[in-house]
Amino acid sequence: MKKIFLLLLLSLSLQANSAHLKPYSGSIKNPTISLKDLKGETHTLAQYQGKVVLVQFWATYCPPCVKEMPSMNNMQDKLAKAGVPFKILAIDMAETKAEVEAFVKRIKPEFTILMDETGSSIGQWNVFAAPSNFIINKQGQIAYTLFGGVEWDSQEIIDKITELSKQ
Repeated sequence: MKKIFLLLLLSLSLQANSAHLKPYSGSIKNPTISLKDLKGETHTLAQYQGKVVLVQFWATYCPPCVKEMPSMNNMQDKLAKAGVPFKILAIDMAETKAEVEAFVKRIKPEFTILMDETGSSIGQWNVFAAPSNFIINKQGQIAYTLFGGVEWDSQEIIDKITELSKQ
């Protein structure tokens, strides 16, 4: 199963440079999250209402996930400097805490990593590959989606998130 998943990931990484946020047209009407971070603190999506939130499903063995994390750090910094209310919740897909902690020490993401060791949220969000990304508006609804890697600090994405924060 993990090998099939990895093949899907590799195919998505080839599309990374041409990926764009797409308006969400899926069936999830009221997305929810209730997961713990690496310190054991529970995070819910509802506690971030009033902010634009990037919810990303990722894995340590996913090449595009690893590649895009520095640009996620940069995007977060750019949006903070512009005063945009924004948060990243990166949900690890069914790996152990030890695997994720070793990854975090090496890659140094500067955003919230949530643990889903059982993989229960993958089904709830209809996730079929990593990275799977959902941009949540300030009202808590999915506005955009993107499957595959992308340079998050591109001006196009910064502009879309900034505009979404004004709605």
